[in-house]
Amino acid sequence: MLKHLSTDERRKLSNRGALKRKNPGKIRLSVFRSGRHIEIQAIDDVAGRTICAASSKEKAFKGKGWNVAGAEMVGKSFAERAVKAKIEKNCYFDRGAYRYHGRVKALCEAIRAGGINI
Repeated sequence: MLKHLSTDERRKLSNRGALKRKNPGKIRLSVFRSGRHIEIQAIDDVAGRTICAASSKEKAFKGKGWNVAGAEMVGKSFAERAVKAKIEKNCYFDRGAYRYHGRVKALCEAIRAGGINI
């Protein structure tokens, strides 16, 4: 069925599908990590829209998003925006195909420290 996809793409899709089945009606915190940047967004899958987002591409993080410290800063910024959007208790973390290690782990822990219950 998914033979045309790479191993990482299959893993990402299967992880996301499993998370959606286990957490119906909750807000998904989706992470994207590249070599230089890290991004996170809160997605309401029922309504099909993004509630809030934060990225190391923003002007406030110019040149700071490529390491663990930059990921922590993005996580703190996202947590503030999520508290304003009132999604503290109704969300789950979707890391996709990325390991829970390094920048992804720092981002998640900064979000938890900001008051979001993941």
